[in-house]
Amino acid sequence: MLNVITEFRKGILFVRLKGDLNKNTISKLNKKVTDMVKKNGINNIVFNFSNLKSIDIKGINTIFYNYELCKKNHGRSFICGNNDKIRKKLKKSRLINYVYETTDELNAMRILNIG
Repeated sequence: MLNVITEFRKGILFVRLKGDLNKNTISKLNKKVTDMVKKNGINNIVFNFSNLKSIDIKGINTIFYNYELCKKNHGRSFICGNNDKIRKKLKKSRLINYVYETTDELNAMRILNIG
């Protein structure tokens, strides 16, 4: 089960994920977030993983795809709120080499000089 909460504020799409992001739930993320990024040309996105229980390679690939869309739109992608279990998987997948990692959403806004 995955709960996806989005908020668009100050030119940033905040995506708060709760539950499991895996091959069975990525369609929900794609419908709610990826399609929005494509249609609206969103360039900055912050994924908050504070309440994410697990992620698999399909979920990681979906996050990476959103990163690529934002990069194409001359923007940046952030992840925050990682617990150790999620962070290990992200590090192993090397996703952390591409997206910015911050402690929280406020720091992402600071990096983007929005606040």
